[in-house]
Amino acid sequence: MSTKTIQINSLNIAYRESAGTGPAVLLVHGNSASSRVFQPQLEGNLGNQYRLVAIDLPGHGESSDAIDPATSYTLPGYAEVVVAAAKQLGLEQAVFVGWSLGGHIVIEAMPQLPQAAGFMIYGTPPLAFPPDMAQAFLPNPAMAAAFQPSLSEAEADGFSLACFKPNMSEIPAVFREDIRRTDGRARIGLAASIRPEGYLDEVIAVAQMTAPLAIVHGEQEQLVSLAYLQALNAPTLWRGTVQVIADAGHATNWEQPEQFNALLEAFINRQ
Repeated sequence: MSTKTIQINSLNIAYRESAGTGPAVLLVHGNSASSRVFQPQLEGNLGNQYRLVAIDLPGHGESSDAIDPATSYTLPGYAEVVVAAAKQLGLEQAVFVGWSLGGHIVIEAMPQLPQAAGFMIYGTPPLAFPPDMAQAFLPNPAMAAAFQPSLSEAEADGFSLACFKPNMSEIPAVFREDIRRTDGRARIGLAASIRPEGYLDEVIAVAQMTAPLAIVHGEQEQLVSLAYLQALNAPTLWRGTVQVIADAGHATNWEQPEQFNALLEAFINRQ
């Protein structure tokens, strides 16, 4: 699937769009990834029915690297891109889906998206300030790679493997390539965002939401704590509970696309 581009803050922002014309969904990828991780959604039956749009964040995929990393490679900077993309592409009333870092970004963007039909996050533990990292995340040495400017082959492979259920035998080429392409300054910027007033208090934001929120979790997730997600105060939580997908890890949409797509379609239609 080829990419198209739009201009946001003097940057070329790439995006992929499915063939469907039904209700819209904007998909936001994670740290050191790209819109290509959503291939199982964009190119399958879900994408043939619904208008799915997946963007490449600045410094990722086919989008431009940041001109001003200190501004662009932050949670507010990424959120600004998501909001601007939604406006340019007529997606203000879409469902916004964020994976991992993408989930944090859509929560950050939420106050600027009052017409959104809903929000879905997965691989994303909403963080307060200061963040309770020890409770939100599971202990995994691969977490350190998320904040390093450069990664060795072994570190990149470890980071990729942590995105899947344990004992993954082969890393999909897309994940390897996306990590190599990512501007290392983006990972530094993410770390720098974790400071006073560096990001929206996501725990408060979730507790005060009025739009529907779906939280999806891979049963064999290696990075995010299910207990932490289940303890959140989330009054608009879809179906009243975290949706757990069996036989999947952090990259739930890639590992179990049929189950993930069924959940997303049900959320779009509020079933």
